[in-house]
Amino acid sequence: MKVSVKWGGDAKFVGETGSGHQLTMDGPPDHGGKDQGPRPMETLLLGLGGCTSFDVMSILKKTRQDVVDCVAQIEAERADAVPAVFTKIHIHFVVQGRGLKEAHVKRAVNLSAEQYCSASIMLQKGGVEITHGYEIVEVE
Repeated sequence: MKVSVKWGGDAKFVGETGSGHQLTMDGPPDHGGKDQGPRPMETLLLGLGGCTSFDVMSILKKTRQDVVDCVAQIEAERADAVPAVFTKIHIHFVVQGRGLKEAHVKRAVNLSAEQYCSASIMLQKGGVEITHGYEIVEVE
């Protein structure tokens, strides 16, 4: 896997993935940016959310759960000193569907956290405390 990040002036950077997709990252005005994209650390959290959501949905599909929506809400705390690394991250899944079985949702979240999500496991090995939660919303 390869990506590149090119400086776009001031505090702006444009990342390009090996698959040809681009993402603009920028800093806030008080750090020389123009607020033209997410902050790099926000992008890291988005990657974590995408990785674990991919796992959870894949597992739920394999168990034939009738999911109509899944949102991973992620909150993180950072160290006060430089480097301002993540110290705690909480991932809360809101899974909407018809007749969802709690045991399947719980298992999907746990399997992602403990076995499949490379981003989550890597951050945990780096000392970040990651917790998970979920709620199930029944829809008609």
